[in-house]
Amino acid sequence: MGRGKYARPTRRPAVVTGASSGIGAATALALAAAGHPVALGARRVEKLDELAARIREEGGEVAVAPLDVTQAEPDRPDSVQAFGASVTAALGDIEVVVSNAGAVAPGTVHEVDSDRFARELDLNITGAHRLVREFVPAMVARRRGDVVFVSSDVAVRARPFMSSYAAGKWGLEGMAHAMQMELEGTGVRASIVRPGPTWSEMGSDWDVDEAAAVLNAWVRFGLARHGHFMKPQAIADAIATVVAAPRGVHINLVEVSPEAPIDDPAEDA
Repeated sequence: MGRGKYARPTRRPAVVTGASSGIGAATALALAAAGHPVALGARRVEKLDELAARIREEGGEVAVAPLDVTQAEPDRPDSVQAFGASVTAALGDIEVVVSNAGAVAPGTVHEVDSDRFARELDLNITGAHRLVREFVPAMVARRRGDVVFVSSDVAVRARPFMSSYAAGKWGLEGMAHAMQMELEGTGVRASIVRPGPTWSEMGSDWDVDEAAAVLNAWVRFGLARHGHFMKPQAIADAIATVVAAPRGVHINLVEVSPEAPIDDPAEDA
C-alpha cells in the first residue's frame, strides 16, 4: 500500500460486467488471482455461478448478482442500482469497475432497424454510463478508484457491417477521454483497454454466410492483415496490469492486438 496522498487499501473489491464468458470471465479470474474480491455481473446468472464456484475453489472471494445494464423496460426496477447495492453489501466499497458488457450483430447501416441500432448503442454506451453513475461518485468521495472500459479497435478503425458496434465503441471512448480530464486530481483513474480481434462468444450466433461476408469485407478493406485472433486471457492480463499500476501512474490507454504468424523461411524456399 502506498503512503500519504497516494495511499489505497490492499483489499480492492472489483466489479466485472459481462462476466459470464469471454473477456469478462477471463478478467474476473485474473483479478481474483491477483487478490481482488470480485463481483460478477451478467444476465446469465447460471454461468456466473459456475465461474464463482471456480474462484472459490481457488481460494478467491466472490459475489454474484444479476445485471442488465440496459433499460429496455422503463417500469422495471433499476438493475444497475440493485446490482451495486448487492455487491457493495457483499464485498464492501468497490475500488475497481471493469465495464465489459457489449454486443455486436452484423448488418448494413441503411438496412438495420433503427430500434435495434438504438438498443445496441444503449448497451455499449449508455450501459457503461449507468455503471459510472452507480460507482464513480463514491470513488471520487474516497479519492481513489479505477474504472476500465473495454473498447475495441473498431473505435479507431471502423469495420463494415458492424455500424452500431463501431459507433458505440467510438462513443464509449469519447466518454472515457472526457472522464479522464474531468477526474484529473480526484485519485480516480479512467482507462481504456482496446482489444483487436479476440475469440469469444460474441458473433458465435451469427449466420454462417453473414459471418463469412463480414470477414471477407475486412480483407477487402485492409482490416485483416492475418487470420490470428487472441484468446480472452490476453485482454484480461492487460486489464489486470492497468488496475495494478501504482498510485501516481495512470495507464490511460492500452491497445492489444494479435501477433501475426511467424514467417517460415522454408515455405518461401
